[in-house]
Amino acid sequence: TLSCSKSYLRELGFLVFSIFLAFCCFVFIVFSYVQIFRAVLRIPSEQGRHKSFSTCLPHLAVVSLFISTVAFTYLKTPSISSPSLDLALSVLYSVVPPALNPLIYSLRNQELKAAVWRLMTGCFQEH
Repeated sequence: TLSCSKSYLRELGFLVFSIFLAFCCFVFIVFSYVQIFRAVLRIPSEQGRHKSFSTCLPHLAVVSLFISTVAFTYLKTPSISSPSLDLALSVLYSVVPPALNPLIYSLRNQELKAAVWRLMTGCFQEH
């Protein structure tokens, strides 16, 4: 009885601390991307800016996908929870971002980019 008394205060404290920590991480990520974009915009050559943005924007998309699916997974109400939705969301935030990172960085290679383009245009022409 003594160890379980007032456990709601402990849970509330943990919840407040977790929200504060998540907010600090989010602010740090946003601040980091603002600094990156400011640095990229100061690059004098158009080609240099384009090359930098071609890496930054897909990476930002992967980070956004990760953060949004994690937030949806942990903030959704129990009424919309189902085992299949939980499985799909956990795969989406744990498998897809790490799988996309090598693809993003390899697309800077012109030969691979041309091969992917040929593959995509070939698939669309068949249908």
